[in-house]
Amino acid sequence: MRESVQAEVLMSFVVSEELSFRIPVELRYEGKDPFAVRMTFHLPGDAPVTWVFGRELLLDGVNTPSGEGDVRIEPADAGDELSDVLIRLCVGADQAVFRASAPPLIAFLDRTDRLVPLGQETTLGDLGGDLEAALGRILAENAG
Repeated sequence: MRESVQAEVLMSFVVSEELSFRIPVELRYEGKDPFAVRMTFHLPGDAPVTWVFGRELLLDGVNTPSGEGDVRIEPADAGDELSDVLIRLCVGADQAVFRASAPPLIAFLDRTDRLVPLGQETTLGDLGGDLEAALGRILAENAG
């Protein structure tokens, strides 16, 4: 059985209203971390940068403005079904905006749903065992 889903999507890195350039972005979803999606941005001249956020945030953001804090995702054109999607990543006062076509994102999300259906993230895998092991390591470190 496959344990992960990957896709590469071309997105526009929006510098200003007048300037943007296309970059490859790797999308990755792993069954062992069923709530998270990883996006790795390959900006020219820089090391790749990976952001991790909730799969449901990406799913919701394709259709309606979603997210609070560092990651915000929303349709580029409100009311236009399958419009482009804007992904805003914030670090302090700095912000990066990426524009992606909705259909490749939806296709990726569909593949993640086949791997781990939405709503069944906690019933698949051993999240409880992983959490218990991590808690045991933390308690052991703090006791020593």
